[in-house]
Amino acid sequence: MNSQLNRPKGFGEILDQTFRLSKNKFLDFFLILLILLGPIYLLQALFELLAGTSFFRQVGAGDDWFSQMTAAFEGTEPDFAAQNTNVFLELGIFLLGIISTGLSLVASAAIIHVVNHIRKNEEYTVGGVIKKGFSRFWPLVGSSIVFGLIVFGLIVLPLMIIGLSGLFMFGFSETFTADSLAGSIMTVIFMLLIFLAVAVGIGYLLTRWYFYLGIVATERGTAPGIGTSWNLTKGQGWKLLGVFIVLFLITGVVSAALEFTLGAFLGNSVLFNLLYNVITLITTIFISVGFAVMFFDLKIRNGAEDLQDMIEDYKLE
Repeated sequence: MNSQLNRPKGFGEILDQTFRLSKNKFLDFFLILLILLGPIYLLQALFELLAGTSFFRQVGAGDDWFSQMTAAFEGTEPDFAAQNTNVFLELGIFLLGIISTGLSLVASAAIIHVVNHIRKNEEYTVGGVIKKGFSRFWPLVGSSIVFGLIVFGLIVLPLMIIGLSGLFMFGFSETFTADSLAGSIMTVIFMLLIFLAVAVGIGYLLTRWYFYLGIVATERGTAPGIGTSWNLTKGQGWKLLGVFIVLFLITGVVSAALEFTLGAFLGNSVLFNLLYNVITLITTIFISVGFAVMFFDLKIRNGAEDLQDMIEDYKLE
């Protein structure tokens, strides 16, 4: 077995293993994502061409380069209607988005299986792990719908509460401190603190539940796996949230920098969207591998705890 992947790891070790695996097995991971999502991206590019988007460079109206580029990106959504695009093209884009979401789940499951084979020093093929991912397709979809409803409930309700609280606080400020700038500033700071606290709380809860994906992908009869994920992440939630934040910050900064650079030369063209999709595939590798490393770290810790309990029970007997 791979000793580094089969022992409990700290914060830094998880990140180190994530980047090490992503680099060493980059081609395998990229092929998995390309096979599953590449055709979707090509179809999206075809629809964009049919909608009248330029292949090499798409810019909007403006007197200078910056205003033209900004106008091009702002006009991404309404372009279909403005150019009398057939409604079937819009429907096609929508359906491709749904299919892409389902295939992304399969890709995540396949990457989890790759990491599992690596930690066990087992041989595998790209086609074989993709097949394993598809074997859990419907449980993954059903479990993800449940998780999505939880996300919706956690985000919409707090936003409503914060919004109503903000209206109340500003109304209170106008009633008693209408001319007080300090009162308004304190209200804004207070609302920002509430928003930050709620965001961190939601992030923690979602992190504790999110490992349903690994559970459903590798264990039969466990869907939706939300409760199992909560038990699996016991005592590790804040560390896992921290790892996710670091990974999203790194990939987000790189992705944004490349998006801006490519957009400066290509505008919102078909070629730009294709290249950006390739960048998305690459950043997805690091997020997915990081998730897999964390998932099996949790499994190892949980297994070690179960073994310790068995040893203690044996001693008591």
